[in-house]
Amino acid sequence: MEQIRKLGFPIAMVYGLVVRLRNYLYDIGIFKANTFETPTVCVGNLSVGGTGKTPMVEFLVSNLKETNKIAVLSRGYGRKSKGWVLAEPNTSVEELGDEPFQIFSKFPQITVAVDADRSHGIRILEDTVSPDLILLDDAFQHRRVIASFSILLTAYGSLYPDDQYLPVGNLRDHKNEARRADVIVVTKCPANLETMQQTKIKNRLKPNKNQLVLFSTLVYDPMVKGLEGQFPLTALKDKKVVLVTGIANPGPLLYFLAEAGIAVEHLPYGDHHFFTASEIELFNTKDLVLTTEKDYSRLQGRVGKLYFLGIKHQFLSDGKAVLLNSISTFTKPGR
Repeated sequence: MEQIRKLGFPIAMVYGLVVRLRNYLYDIGIFKANTFETPTVCVGNLSVGGTGKTPMVEFLVSNLKETNKIAVLSRGYGRKSKGWVLAEPNTSVEELGDEPFQIFSKFPQITVAVDADRSHGIRILEDTVSPDLILLDDAFQHRRVIASFSILLTAYGSLYPDDQYLPVGNLRDHKNEARRADVIVVTKCPANLETMQQTKIKNRLKPNKNQLVLFSTLVYDPMVKGLEGQFPLTALKDKKVVLVTGIANPGPLLYFLAEAGIAVEHLPYGDHHFFTASEIELFNTKDLVLTTEKDYSRLQGRVGKLYFLGIKHQFLSDGKAVLLNSISTFTKPGR
């Protein structure tokens, strides 16, 4: 493994130079960035996957949809379509991508769209939907849009100051770009993370004086859900369970299930994996298949005994109120 990392170091250096040059050209105005009348909230990270962006977008939708006409705009990573796609009842996961499809399935009353060109997507939303607020999913690196408010996520135990550029590490952007965030959320924290430990992490992140640093943990749903209904997670203790994951880091889920006393046969796949016919055939030979909510969007209707376990962010201390109040302040019309 160490030898592989050494081989990747020159590539990481070149990648880092390209990233820094690109950001510099945006900083000095050579590359143009756009602002919009509609308030926008960006949710993103500096690394590839595994920080909880989709659950954070769902958290924001859940807490803001009653007082705002919300639209979610995503790139739609891994989708098989091109350009602009607006989610409608008959839109497939292949057209939207798994994460936007999951959000639209859970919140069909809001607008969900995908477009690799966020500026283009925002203009269409403004012209056709006129939302009060647009949530930009995984858009921190999309410098062509200047968001009204930016939330940067970094995972506990894998903080961006301790990471390196791809392919040696998981960084896809320079660590200093964290300065553009209004709030840094340390996700996947232990629920009992002490104040002293939080202070040490803040010192490691070195936020600007105007930046907030908040802490959240991921809470798993106590109910397992599927097309045939739902039942308590504890009911899986006496069953033969196959866990299928196509996410960046299944470690926390495996740990949670082990702590709950649930033994699983784990079949891991890459992030955003689109399952093949032979893989589906294999899953259908199993007594019960458990998966993540994101993977469920790609497997439902194709696997018989299929269930998923949902997750959501839970902020430590008063983090929830602090974040929502900050968003409200920064996204006021005319600000």
